[in-house]
Amino acid sequence: MTTAIQTGGVPPAQQNLHAGLFAAFGVPNFSRFVIGQGVSLIGTWTETVAQALLVLQLTNSAIAVGFATAARYLPVLLLTPYAGLIVDRRNKRKILLVTAMCLASLSAILGVLVLTHTVAYWSIILVALGFGVMSALDNPARQAFVPEMVGRPLIRNAVTLNTTVVNVGRAIGPVTAAILIGTLGIGWCFIVNAASFIAVIVALATMNVPALHPVGSVGRAKGQLRSGFRYAVRIPEIIAPVAMMALIGTFTYEFEVSLPLFAHVTLSGTPATYSWLLGAFGAGSVIGGLYCVWRPQVGLRRLVGAAIVYAVAMTATAFAPNVAVAVLLLVVVGMGSIAFITIGNSTIQLAAKPEYRGRVTALWSTAFLGSTPIGASIIGYVDSISPRLALGVGAAACVVAAFVGWHFVRRQRRETATGVWPTQAGGPSRRRTSGTRAARTGRPAGSTAG
Repeated sequence: MTTAIQTGGVPPAQQNLHAGLFAAFGVPNFSRFVIGQGVSLIGTWTETVAQALLVLQLTNSAIAVGFATAARYLPVLLLTPYAGLIVDRRNKRKILLVTAMCLASLSAILGVLVLTHTVAYWSIILVALGFGVMSALDNPARQAFVPEMVGRPLIRNAVTLNTTVVNVGRAIGPVTAAILIGTLGIGWCFIVNAASFIAVIVALATMNVPALHPVGSVGRAKGQLRSGFRYAVRIPEIIAPVAMMALIGTFTYEFEVSLPLFAHVTLSGTPATYSWLLGAFGAGSVIGGLYCVWRPQVGLRRLVGAAIVYAVAMTATAFAPNVAVAVLLLVVVGMGSIAFITIGNSTIQLAAKPEYRGRVTALWSTAFLGSTPIGASIIGYVDSISPRLALGVGAAACVVAAFVGWHFVRRQRRETATGVWPTQAGGPSRRRTSGTRAARTGRPAGSTAG
């Protein structure tokens, strides 16, 4: 049965106008933005690899790597909910310009410290905290800005393409880091990241502003954070993906902590081995992203399926006997990961009302990145016992997330059977009639076509 969340609330005839696999790239503002983000994210993942290896070189401690990663994401956990409200109140393009400039400056500072041999563990922590503060604002603004560039009919396609490009950076960045570390030194990874932000700054500054689809700013009022949360928890297509991502973001998506030790200790590899493992994950994410563009899917049942694939691939990787097998399996892990992220993000974006989109995407960012301070510390400790066990914990979290998602799927089935559905505005439940069904699906009442 087709529902409003599957069609995005857009009439089928209008959707056919945008049926191309890469339709969103036909919007100049979006294509300019994605190219800039792609370049910037190559630099970001170059720095991500460099930071983990730098901390490992300075401390030789998995727990220290976990704390450094946690410091980078602690502000995301603490500040993102309020940052989402700021995004709903302010101009998203201007917010992204400010965050890009600040992030570039922080990378340049850390690069200079490393190149001048004055870097210390505490300075890495301070820069990581600054990164987290800016990321808390940048992530929900970036996600909420995508619909404003393309309009509602292309949201799903644009979210999928944008997420795929993010993972192009994940694939290329680690390889770039390996080359830079092997030739110029680890400090240049941070300088390259600082320079990469120029691309996104130029893209944002040169946009055709009249061609955007702004949703308007939300005025100041008391209780807006609470109202955003109440709105989200009453819609299964929002709260279920957020709950699932909270589990997977906390325990599974800690590759910055688990993979360095897995490469160094378990697989007896070199610093380049970690880059290859992370690069394989990124390559799988790109392949999975292209598949999601070709076969776009949203909804909780698809999200549960992606979580199961993710769990199986993570379990197999935990038992990988050597580097070659681990690289191949991490390609599959990347495919499962991107499918989960893309389906989840598209589902909540299509379910959310525009005036709540900043707060809804902030919840998603908090579950995805804000959970890292907790997860990185836990996985860092487990990693010090056994890197294979750390990956196994991530696989178990995927299984639990799948059960959580399935609970909401069964709840939806019961609601369908009883004819009671929650309103998208988050108000009290209402009884669904044949007329309502026709309005939601765009088909005559009684149609059961899939």
